[in-house]
Amino acid sequence: MFSPPLSAQDTAESTNLNRQWLINGPSDLIDDTVDTVVADGDQDVLMESIVERLQKAEARLAELDSLDTDSLEKMVADSEAKSSDPPKPKSWFEKYRISGYTQFRINETLSEDSGSAPAQHVGDSSVGDDQGFIIRRARLVLQGDVTDRISLYFQPDFAANVPGSPDNNHFVQLRDWYSDLHFDKDKVYRIRVGQSKIPYGWENMQSSRNRLPLDRNDAFNSAVRNERDLGAFFYWTPQYAQDFFDYTLDEGLKGSGNYGVFGIGVYNGQGGSLREQNDNLHLVSRLTLPITFRSGQLMELGVQGYTGKYTVLSSAISPLGVGPTARPTGTLETGNVDGIRDERIGTSFVYYPQPFGFQSEWTVGRGPGLSEDQTAVNERALYGGYGMFIYRHQSECYGEVLPFARWSYFKGGYKTERNAPFSEINEFELGVEWQMTKNLEFVSMYTITDRTNTRAISTNDTLSYSQFDGDLLRFQLQVLY
Repeated sequence: MFSPPLSAQDTAESTNLNRQWLINGPSDLIDDTVDTVVADGDQDVLMESIVERLQKAEARLAELDSLDTDSLEKMVADSEAKSSDPPKPKSWFEKYRISGYTQFRINETLSEDSGSAPAQHVGDSSVGDDQGFIIRRARLVLQGDVTDRISLYFQPDFAANVPGSPDNNHFVQLRDWYSDLHFDKDKVYRIRVGQSKIPYGWENMQSSRNRLPLDRNDAFNSAVRNERDLGAFFYWTPQYAQDFFDYTLDEGLKGSGNYGVFGIGVYNGQGGSLREQNDNLHLVSRLTLPITFRSGQLMELGVQGYTGKYTVLSSAISPLGVGPTARPTGTLETGNVDGIRDERIGTSFVYYPQPFGFQSEWTVGRGPGLSEDQTAVNERALYGGYGMFIYRHQSECYGEVLPFARWSYFKGGYKTERNAPFSEINEFELGVEWQMTKNLEFVSMYTITDRTNTRAISTNDTLSYSQFDGDLLRFQLQVLY
C-alpha cells in the first residue's frame, strides 16, 4: 500500500525517537512513546511498529555478533573495492553520434547582358538553363571517440554527381573519413590521418551548414577541390583555443571549427575523392590567433600557405574559338604527368557577428593557368579574395535573422576545372539567412556577377571560357538533424 511521505514535523519526531532509543534504551523510549500515543489515541498501532523495529534491530545485531574480525574486515574491503572499480565500458551506441544536414536549392537567372556566356557557377551545377530544384548537399555524419586517444569522423554526401555524367545525380561520394590520434587526454596535440579538409582558408574550413553565402569564394575554393584531400596533418590546439572554437559554434556565431592554432601537413594535392596523378605531395601550414576582448567580442587572425605540383586534366577545345578542337599542352593527356608548380599564401580576418561582424580573406600565388592563346597550360600568377559584412538579430518569437553582403574577386587559373581556364570573377552578393529554429534555415540571395564560364566546349570554331554577365536570384532551405 502507498504511504504518503512524512511531513517535516513527523520526520523531526522520528529522529528524536531514534536518538532516545540509542541513549536510554528501548524501555525508556517505549514509556515516552506510550505517553505520546495515549495522548494521540493510537497506542496499539504505534506499539506494534516499535516492536517490529526492535525485532529487526536485534536480528541485525545478532548477525554482526556472529561474524569474526576477519569477516568484518573482508566486508569492508569488498565494499571499498566495489566503490573503486573502473567504470563500465561504454556500449558502441554511447561512443558515437549521428548528425547531418540537407540543402534544397533553386536558382533563377534574372538577366544576362548582351553577348554574355551562358549562366554557370563552379560551386552549383543548377545555375544555368533548363534547371530546377536541386539537392545541393545531403550529408550524414558519424563521429565519436573510439578510445580516449582515438577519434573517428565519417561523412558521405548523398547528392554527388559522377564526373562526365551530366544527366545523373544523387550518387554517394566520400567527403570525410579520418581519425584523430591524440597525444594527450586534453587533446592539445593530435595527428589527423585520412581524407579531411585542408587547412587553407577560413571559409574553406567552415562547414557549409554554417556558411551564410550559398557558395564559397572562388579565390580560396579554387585551391583545393572539394576543400579536402588525403593526407596527414599535425594540429596544436591549447585548451583556451578549444574553448574558443567550441563557443563560436555552440553560440551560433558561424565558426569554422577546430583546425588548431597551428597546423602543418602533407596531402596528395589532386583534390578530395579524385585519384592522385603524380608523385609529388603538397605541403600546407596554417597559423591562427583567436582573440577574446574584455567586452566579450571575438576575433580571429590567420595566415596560411601551401606548395606543390598539380597535374591538370584536359578537354579538347577550339583555341580562341577558331579552327578544330585540340587539347592544350601541359596537361596530363598531352604528357605532363609531373604537373605544374602550385603555391599560394593567404590571410584571414574574422570579426564574429556580436551583433555586427566582418570577414575578409585574400590570397596571392602562382599556379596552372590556360595561356592567352588557349593552346597551353602554364604557370601563371593569381590573386583574389573577399570581404563580407554581417549583422545578427536574435528574437525570442521568430528565430534569428542574419543579413549579409559580400564582394568577391578572383583572377587566375581555375586549376580544378578542365584545362585550368584563366578566369576573372567579380561578384557582389546580398542575402539574408532566417533561422526559424535550430533545425530549419532559409536563405535568399541576390547575386550580381561577372564570371568566367569554366566549361570546356568541344565544338569546332566555338569559343570556350567567355564571361557570364548577369543577375541571379537564389534560394535555399536547409534542414539540420
